[in-house]
Amino acid sequence: MTPSRRSLATASRSRGRPREFDVDQALDQAVRVFSERGYHGTSISDLTRAMRLAQGSIYKAFKNKQSVFLAAFNRYRTLRAEKLRQTIGDAGTGLERLRNALAFYVESSQGAEGRQGCLVVGSIAELATFDKEVARHIATALERNEALLADLIRQGQEDGSIPACVDRLAATQMMLCLVQGMRVVGKTGRTHEDMQAVVNIAMKVLA
Repeated sequence: MTPSRRSLATASRSRGRPREFDVDQALDQAVRVFSERGYHGTSISDLTRAMRLAQGSIYKAFKNKQSVFLAAFNRYRTLRAEKLRQTIGDAGTGLERLRNALAFYVESSQGAEGRQGCLVVGSIAELATFDKEVARHIATALERNEALLADLIRQGQEDGSIPACVDRLAATQMMLCLVQGMRVVGKTGRTHEDMQAVVNIAMKVLA
């Protein structure tokens, strides 16, 4: 069975009685555990406690830990992409929309959310080199992030808010490294002011 965003999953209980659970809520808790502990640091017992499911229910719905992780990863990416899209907005110059995007990462990289960490960034360090399926999901996530940043810089150069002399490819790669690096540093408990100061410096490159 493939989990969907709104579906209720049915898994077996003792004596064959069905148990229904909200897949999205369960995956949100799995995202939290995987982000905090990492893939290898997360056990099935950790997932059963966080998702409030019996071990048999998890195996029935997702087959194994990797399947739980991939479902949680896709859930995380979908929600993050939508929130980022809303934060960027449809109006404004390319530079303004890029600043909105970076503000989104500032909020994600400070306080409690920052300490929880990013599932994408954490997976790069832990899994991308030896798990081909996970590596494919990670590569897709990074490519989409990079394409979004490149599009904002392109728009800025077209509307004049970013100088045409700025190397678009290099600027895009710098911004990608910036936002991913912010999520790493954010796990150490940085403040909003810390992260905003980094963004302010980075934006001067595009002046």
